[in-house]
Amino acid sequence: MDENDENSINSGNQKEDLCRGAVDSITSTKDFNFFFEQSDHSINKAHFSEVPQICKDEPCQLGVDEAGRGPVLGPMVYGISYIPLSQKQLLVDLGCADSKSLTEKTRDKIFDDICEHKDSIGWAIDVISPNVISNSMYRRTKISLNEVSMVSATELIRGAIEAGVNVTEVYVDTVGKPESYQARLKGVFPGIKIVVAKKADATYPIVSAASICAKVSRDHAIHAWRFRESENIEAKYGSGYPNDPMTKTWLSANVDKVFGFPQLVRFSWSTAEQILQSKALTVEWEEAEDSETPNEQKILKFFAKSPAKSSSVNTKKHPFFTERCLSNAAVL
Repeated sequence: MDENDENSINSGNQKEDLCRGAVDSITSTKDFNFFFEQSDHSINKAHFSEVPQICKDEPCQLGVDEAGRGPVLGPMVYGISYIPLSQKQLLVDLGCADSKSLTEKTRDKIFDDICEHKDSIGWAIDVISPNVISNSMYRRTKISLNEVSMVSATELIRGAIEAGVNVTEVYVDTVGKPESYQARLKGVFPGIKIVVAKKADATYPIVSAASICAKVSRDHAIHAWRFRESENIEAKYGSGYPNDPMTKTWLSANVDKVFGFPQLVRFSWSTAEQILQSKALTVEWEEAEDSETPNEQKILKFFAKSPAKSSSVNTKKHPFFTERCLSNAAVL
């Protein structure tokens, strides 16, 4: 369990190579199906658009937002968009607004327009697997959803900068307290103007564009989801939010008594946990054995006690020990 969790976190949150998932270029919403159909749902998947030359030559603003934070089904997607400061009016002209205020058809149209302006606008997404989200929360040292979110946002910004984007301003829709989040980002990206605010997706067009990229990506990830567990699972699960009766019905109908839910489900959500408790088999874990054996002897037993030392005396290890990284052992 711990080893699998660690692998999921390494592949998900640390993101050793965010561009690894970008095997094919996404030039419109039509490309999403192929991009997501072949996905390994147990790990995160990221994609960066090609960086326009103008975004390397001129100072740019970059926006960050997410989609799918609350649902019990599907991935959470973080998105960024960036554009030269000299062309930021283009975002308004394209109709960029808070993605939640737009219809799905309108969001798709704006995303396609963003892709058509590839000489001026760049974007990227990080699709955070439901498996990674659940494993993060079930680890011995729990990683909160806020922490997963902040790591994703930070790595997307870092990925854009490393790709050559001349980022001078960053605008982020907050998770948690804006002040602490902003201070954290300023520590990572000194010299860049950082603004973290509530409702940033409705205030700053660059964040609205990121919101649209994230929301469109998540919607298509859900539509293109292929169940690896069985071909008989129906994709009629409603909105995916815990309070949706259709979603609850689907969860109850698709729980395996031994293996639980398909990978689409975030096991760590209370809605899923309650259904597992009522429908799945109970697991009895054996108690961990005592790490100490009855016949274990302390090494100190074989040595005479040294005289008490004055607290003012500062003893130093012989170089023989320090050079070989040798330290005291307490148990034989």
